[in-house]
Amino acid sequence: MSKLRIERAAAPLWAKPLIPIVAVLVTFLVTSVLIIIAKANPVSAYYHLLIEPLSTRFSVLEVLVKSTPLILTGIAVTVAFASGYFNIGAEGQLYAGAIAAAWIGSTFVNLPAIVVIPLMMLLGFLAGVIWALIPALLKIKLKVDEVVTTLLMNSIMVYVVSWLLNGVWRNPETGAQQSPEFFEAARYIKLAAKSRLHLGFIVALVVVVIIYILIKKTPLGLKMRASGASKAGAQFAGINVNRTMLVAALISGGIAGLAGVGEIAGIHYHLINELSAGYGYTGIIAATLGGLNPIGVLIAALFIGLIGTGSLNVSMALRVPVYLGDVVQSTLLLVTLAMLLLQNYRIKRI
Repeated sequence: MSKLRIERAAAPLWAKPLIPIVAVLVTFLVTSVLIIIAKANPVSAYYHLLIEPLSTRFSVLEVLVKSTPLILTGIAVTVAFASGYFNIGAEGQLYAGAIAAAWIGSTFVNLPAIVVIPLMMLLGFLAGVIWALIPALLKIKLKVDEVVTTLLMNSIMVYVVSWLLNGVWRNPETGAQQSPEFFEAARYIKLAAKSRLHLGFIVALVVVVIIYILIKKTPLGLKMRASGASKAGAQFAGINVNRTMLVAALISGGIAGLAGVGEIAGIHYHLINELSAGYGYTGIIAATLGGLNPIGVLIAALFIGLIGTGSLNVSMALRVPVYLGDVVQSTLLLVTLAMLLLQNYRIKRI
């Protein structure tokens, strides 16, 4: 009688591009059960979730608005993960960039837009770099797990923002917990009339192109990919793995900082506690679903932005909880991770 045995074996190349597609289908199948439990029709739910947001100009532009920070945080995570450095701190780095932008956007009132906006982007990028530097050095110098330290840095940033908004930036007249309002020249231009789509979307697309070229076409990108594939193998090949991870961590933090600049300069025009709807964490989903490929991350971020926009439609039309979009995203991450793990195993008849 033949027996079955599970053994490690590399997945064929043709199977890897199918992982995101199969993960999405499995996710929809799993979440359909929850929709039925909520006494709604899964077909109608997914119509409102995925099709209706693409039916009007306004909702299509809203999908792009919601996707913009996810593109940047997804690319930030991709740069780090591809190098073998597991940066979970994009959320805190996003807020670091937003704090820098809030200071620039409410202080230098006499600067023209052509000066203040690039300055805001530069300082926002540097703020993200600085916030990413501490856990990166702890990893390289003391071998402290970066998953723990970057996650803790997110928590520290929550208190930093709260201290600022309850202290020096608190409105003395109204008591509102928000930074001073941006002056007009410091606000991102709108890309379409009567919409919230702003310059940050163009910035995100430019970052995608730059990082794609960096990872795929440059010597640094080759070192990053080698370090991510095998640190021991990269060291044997003469690559300074610690230096490569440090550079990747700082680039990652800077890109996440740009996401914060976009949210504050393009949407809110002042710093608030609720600036980010967990974009740093959702960026991990986008990076994972996109296979750590910048183009894949762009597509994944747009898809997640579509789900985020459509979840409101589902809630209003079918009276299901508005958290359906969050459930779909979380399930998608778990299914994708499971498939990435299982792709390295085969069932063999012996």
